[in-house]
Amino acid sequence: MSGKVSLTQYLVEQQREHGHITPPLRLLLETVARACKRIAISVNKGALGDVLGSAHTENVQGEVQKKLDVIANEVLIEANVWGGHLAAMASEEMDTISVVPDRYPQGEYLLLFDPLDGSSNIDVNVSIGTIFSVLRKITNNRGVSEDDFLQPGKQQAAAGYCVYGPQTTLVLTVGDGVAMFTLDREMGSWVLTADRCRCRPTPRNSRST
Repeated sequence: MSGKVSLTQYLVEQQREHGHITPPLRLLLETVARACKRIAISVNKGALGDVLGSAHTENVQGEVQKKLDVIANEVLIEANVWGGHLAAMASEEMDTISVVPDRYPQGEYLLLFDPLDGSSNIDVNVSIGTIFSVLRKITNNRGVSEDDFLQPGKQQAAAGYCVYGPQTTLVLTVGDGVAMFTLDREMGSWVLTADRCRCRPTPRNSRST
């Protein structure tokens, strides 16, 4: 790929040219990316948007929820529940899974997420992020249970995270390498800024301290 490549163009090429993803998965990932943009706006507003501080509730881990935890969770659910790509969602901020209601079409994928990881850093203006994973539904039945979410990591259809900091960055894999996108805040679009990302190899003579 050359020039400025958008997230949509990247995903279309992963679907059309490489066959790594299905059309419903492409649309699902685009929806998650749009939800992350909405979360980024709330994060950037900070105190001006009255989103800082505690929500005075606890999540499934027994951690005190921040206002932005709750907001980010609602944004991800509302963005994804009606599109027809998902069967159910699971979040760190919910006690159990959220199955797509009967009034919406049910898709073949499951979405898992931590809507705002590192939320203890919210009030001190340190980077925080959204983590997500996409699995395929195990059965073709309408019903979904928590057991459907307990799959090995190698069975993920896609996974990624979004970091809200000086830059808003989306890091994504659909099973063939890792790509990084940066949010162009003026244009409101995700632009590919790194492809085939890899961790630096650890020198053989280095020692952990």
